[in-house]
Amino acid sequence: MHSLQFTAESSSNGIVERDFTVGDVPGVLWSPTSGGDHAPLVLMGHGGGNHKKHPAMSGRARRLVTGCGFHVAVIDAPGHGDRPRTAHDEAEIAELFRARAAGEPEGPIVVRYNAHLAERAVPEYLATLGALQELAEIGADGPVGYWGINMGTAIGIPFVAAEPRITAAVFGQHWPDVLARKAQQITIPIEFDLQWDDEHISRDEGLALFDAFASKEKSLHVNSGKHKELPRFEVDSAVRFFARHLGGNGEGAGLHLGF
Repeated sequence: MHSLQFTAESSSNGIVERDFTVGDVPGVLWSPTSGGDHAPLVLMGHGGGNHKKHPAMSGRARRLVTGCGFHVAVIDAPGHGDRPRTAHDEAEIAELFRARAAGEPEGPIVVRYNAHLAERAVPEYLATLGALQELAEIGADGPVGYWGINMGTAIGIPFVAAEPRITAAVFGQHWPDVLARKAQQITIPIEFDLQWDDEHISRDEGLALFDAFASKEKSLHVNSGKHKELPRFEVDSAVRFFARHLGGNGEGAGLHLGF
């Protein structure tokens, strides 16, 4: 197992931000400046074309750290952020841009490419979780959650299906094609986001993926709007969801920070 190596550290507004690597995979860990010993951990997955410190990631992390006292970590997906692209990555991205320019459906390309990324990323998330739990301030016994939308769902569903240490998860906005079978293996509490007017993912496709989860407790959050118009208040709900299932004080869950 690769050990975790911290490469940079900064602190502001009650949050410590530490860059790290696990093997050659770069990530970032946000923690409370105080009172975070053995606090719950939430792993997050970023969206396609983004990276570990995208404003959506840092904003959600800030809410979980300051509002609930959690630790939050994200790693760059293969071919994203600080990680080089392979020839396969470049070919798939070029094909996506070609289809977009031609007005052709993007879904088949995204589904195929995200499935490829998940095959590479799931072992990396497993290794990262193991390395993070070796840190004294996190430990191996605390609850762990996962939060990932879009590509974060494509990676997160097979990761959560393979990882019994995850006890609650937030997913959403992806096609069911290669994920429904993995979703059937997941029984933990789930919150799922769906955009009713998504121009890429049909309502039936979104509902099919939600329906596939075997969880006895699963909540579907449907909002009007297109693919990139997920309301910011869904972050409020996700923070409350994790506070309820992982512990923490949940303070700040009603704040609107715009992520």
